[in-house]
Amino acid sequence: MQAHMRSSHLIVVCFVFFSLSFLRMRASRQPFLNLFCILWLLLLLKAASCSPLPSGEDSPPPLLPSGLYKGHTCVGCVLVVSVIEQLAQWHNSTVKAAVERLCNYIPEKLQGFCYILAELYGPHIAELIDREMNADVVCHSLRLCKQDPGQPLCHLYPPPKVGLSTAIWKAKRILKTSKDLKSTTRFSNLCAFPLLANLCEKTKYVIRNKLPFEDFDGDKFSTFPTLRGYHWRGRDCDDRNTTVYPGRRPDNWDVKSDSNCNGIWGVDPKDGIPYEEKFCKGADSRGVVLLGDSAGAHFHIPPEWMTVTQMSAKSFANLPMAFTDELDWPQFSEITGFLNSTIGGWTDSLYLRLRRRNRCNHRDLQNISQNGGSSRNLLNLMKSLARNQLLDNPAIVIYATIGNDVCNRNHDTLAHMTTPKEMLSNVMQALRYLDSRLPNGSHVILTGLVDGRFLWDNLHDRYHPLGQLNRDITYSQLYSFLNCLEVSPCNGWLTPNETLRNLTSERALQLSDVLKEIARSEKFANFDVFYMDFPLRQTAEEWRKMGGKPWQLIEPVDGFHPSQIAAALGTSITWQKALHEWPQVLGRENPFNDQIEAIFKDQGGH
Repeated sequence: MQAHMRSSHLIVVCFVFFSLSFLRMRASRQPFLNLFCILWLLLLLKAASCSPLPSGEDSPPPLLPSGLYKGHTCVGCVLVVSVIEQLAQWHNSTVKAAVERLCNYIPEKLQGFCYILAELYGPHIAELIDREMNADVVCHSLRLCKQDPGQPLCHLYPPPKVGLSTAIWKAKRILKTSKDLKSTTRFSNLCAFPLLANLCEKTKYVIRNKLPFEDFDGDKFSTFPTLRGYHWRGRDCDDRNTTVYPGRRPDNWDVKSDSNCNGIWGVDPKDGIPYEEKFCKGADSRGVVLLGDSAGAHFHIPPEWMTVTQMSAKSFANLPMAFTDELDWPQFSEITGFLNSTIGGWTDSLYLRLRRRNRCNHRDLQNISQNGGSSRNLLNLMKSLARNQLLDNPAIVIYATIGNDVCNRNHDTLAHMTTPKEMLSNVMQALRYLDSRLPNGSHVILTGLVDGRFLWDNLHDRYHPLGQLNRDITYSQLYSFLNCLEVSPCNGWLTPNETLRNLTSERALQLSDVLKEIARSEKFANFDVFYMDFPLRQTAEEWRKMGGKPWQLIEPVDGFHPSQIAAALGTSITWQKALHEWPQVLGRENPFNDQIEAIFKDQGGH
């Protein structure tokens, strides 16, 4: 599904300073970090901002606007203050010590800015928590949560006995002034500095177009993992040669060098035949491309980031990587995953199975997904596809926007859902574009929308990670809080209103029927089209047989996205369907796989 694109303007400040460090230090190939790249508050704002793009909004907002989006700011503040309060409780320490502990958990090179924030906000937070005021009261009194005229006061926790309004009034009286807090808004005008203008423009371009930040030859492939690098697309094996990249047909059978980065090149000294020709000629080589949303990108927030009983420096070791991958983990995802999961569960992906079936497919993957992806904004996103009709191998394209066409943050959510007519237009435009880009012999699989009633049914009365210590926050409370702030990932499904949940699923089914009809009736020159339902029911049944519980198939922090377990199980179901119903999509099994492995080992790795 998605994590709202509006949140991109919350992370650009850190992105810019990360990029400055990147430009200075990339020769070392180390995870270079700058203290400005850590802003715990903004990370949690990003984590919380799961609502989709408003209707008609196809790209991120302008870079570094004058202020932060107030709903996300409020969520981030409440989460951070809650973590600080619980750290003090769990370790039986002062609030000041809890803030210091939190900053010490963050990777060393990133701690500086955390301490700046602690200096700015810490005394105010400590004073209010010491007076037994909860996170809602603290954040409203600090003016990080704001109430629009005529709108209710949004809160995550049950209101204090004196009432939320009275408690906030008392807290403001205690603080008297928060003039110094306004200094944080100065960060929003960084791009006005001449020295940063060019870097800001490049950062803006990368964020909007989802292309690698480091790509010296401009072929859309990179040798750097994050910042839309090889976690998202197969790793380039020569980033200074635009004719060398994953997925292309070999140049002169790769006699002298590896032009397609699959690790197979050179000549067999026994018979003088190039290895690429011997092992891959006529092998039905093909890549896999995902056009998707944050479910396809594999959005994940580690629950240990806000579960104080599990929190440690080790918990945050992956924070820089997660941040620069937009809190997505495509390297573990259902379609393009290739690394062993470090976030629970296990990795199984369509790419890995295609590679096992034919090792000539090594590194031929592209995850062209975005948080907030829908049939509308994929029309722009898919322009970042790297495929040459004349030079490259065919591709299997998975088109999977499984929720955002019915999910939005608006209170009148039904009025903002994609209609069947709009869905037909959007998908047909996308397919016509693909027909002009994909090599002949490609395949497209359209995936239906999920039935999101599964979320409420299995989570609403369970405790959220933030509520496990004191058993005081359920997913129902979290959903209501996000709905009130108009930053919910899906007002139609994450609601106690059963009628609305049913209507949302009804629209999702209508849109899936549109995809099904397209696959049945439409023909294209360079690919055939197939349809499959999103395999939620089969995934849940398979997990039940393995002894699992349905709620374990949902990401625990956002309570919305498929978990790592769900992704791996979904791969198996998709593969079996293709193998039995559309075997031509997967290509033949390569009889030379063992010989390739014996000679080229891991083929240069990923």
